[in-house]
Amino acid sequence: MTDWNEEVDVLVAGSGGGLAGAYTAAREGLSVAVVEATEKFGGTTSFSGGGGVWFPGNPVLRRAGVDDSFEDALTYFRAVVGDRTPADLQETYVRKGAEVIEYLERDAAFSFQMFPWPDYFGKAPKARLDGKRHIIPTPLPAAELGAMSEQVRGPLGNDRYGGPAPELLIGGRALVGRFLLGLSKYPNVSLHLNTALVELVMEDGAVVGAIVEHYGERRAIRARKGVLLAAGGFEGNDELRQRYGVPGVARDTMGPWGNQGKALEAGLSAGADTDLMDQAWWSPGLVHPDGRAAFALWFTGGIFVNQAGERFVNESAPYDRLGRDIIEHLNDGSATLPFWMIYDDTEGPVPPIKASNVPMVDTQQYVDAGLWRTADTLEELAELIGVPAEALVATVARFNKFAAAGVDDDFCRGDEAYDRAFSNGEPPLAPIVRGPFHAAAFGISDLGTKGGLRTDTAARVLNSAGEPIPGLYAAGNTMAAVSGTVYPGGGNPIGASVLFSHLAALDMTAR
Repeated sequence: MTDWNEEVDVLVAGSGGGLAGAYTAAREGLSVAVVEATEKFGGTTSFSGGGGVWFPGNPVLRRAGVDDSFEDALTYFRAVVGDRTPADLQETYVRKGAEVIEYLERDAAFSFQMFPWPDYFGKAPKARLDGKRHIIPTPLPAAELGAMSEQVRGPLGNDRYGGPAPELLIGGRALVGRFLLGLSKYPNVSLHLNTALVELVMEDGAVVGAIVEHYGERRAIRARKGVLLAAGGFEGNDELRQRYGVPGVARDTMGPWGNQGKALEAGLSAGADTDLMDQAWWSPGLVHPDGRAAFALWFTGGIFVNQAGERFVNESAPYDRLGRDIIEHLNDGSATLPFWMIYDDTEGPVPPIKASNVPMVDTQQYVDAGLWRTADTLEELAELIGVPAEALVATVARFNKFAAAGVDDDFCRGDEAYDRAFSNGEPPLAPIVRGPFHAAAFGISDLGTKGGLRTDTAARVLNSAGEPIPGLYAAGNTMAAVSGTVYPGGGNPIGASVLFSHLAALDMTAR
């Protein structure tokens, strides 16, 4: 028997996409407690610059006259994901996302807008090259949210460097803010910061509540309908990363510090099955003076070279595909850390990166840390970064020929729509000709782990026999990703988190 400190219908661990579950449960008349392990709401979702969701055929797109079908979207999704995840789970994601937007838009707290973002596998059947399967939350003035706006995590630069948060919530912060705004209308909701779920309470094989910790004090919360684990991945826990074989280190993740895998481990102790535990959402990472490699994209120039002074990837590929290619080269030894971006002085000494996610600091700090290096000639630059001078000169000369021709014969840079998304539709092949020449150190980063608890289409957590564990649900990066080992399109991680949190709440409502 457990002495309960609090009793509710639904307990949600995590305050990113999991807020969709809390909001749905509250709107359907259930009492809800949300526990967030850190000092602010939002999780990894709040760090997303766009906060988008990949929901084909949703009402925002339909109102804009987008001609698409669930069948086409499912054809694309299955083509890139394959049979790595259950077909019914994939179909649920593709077909049900639009229903979530319909549900949310009935509440004035929610507003979305189309933000075209090309599918990440442009050559796959039924890929949407115009990006019209992707929407983002409409920016939210902090004044509309009131004092609670100060409790929304991010932006990422503020989290790392401090300073006041902007007065306009955009991207993932806007999505989190809108869920908090929606939740504020319901008196049957309690929100708990600095409170981590550390253990599930079970009776007769069913989850009936959880033990949470608040500044070291343990409290028991009963959940009559169920517990939703949506507390992010375990990317911030180096011990778990090593145990499950996730490349990289916690220092270089984009996840907030609280993503330690505690909710995941609680699910494992309750008998949950797992999948994709060695996987993450990958990206190349610009190394900053604090020693951390941070997700970077939108390159308007530059090439990546390995320790042999040679190109080894398509630098403009979608970030997860690019990150996976880099990891393959790291694993076989054909690339080492750091690898280097080589670029000329067209834009000055700052690397040609328009979305560094963690804002760049003063140039001299990178120079003093040995992360940005400059020389009058490529030969001298090669010596500074420790690569063969003859090879680097030949690599740049070969790339410049591709730039002049507009075709990359080595790595097909520019062959897909995403490659050209940041270069006005033209091949992103900027010649490296204007001295002095520069090099910037890069590593491998991630947007969080994507391995987690296996679930069914209602987000019910499954045991090793494939049977639901009564009362236990998972979503977001605590759930084994519906997309398997790939990243089909921008907004897929947040979209899946929102959808399966919503479906979990609907299933709990019906219990």
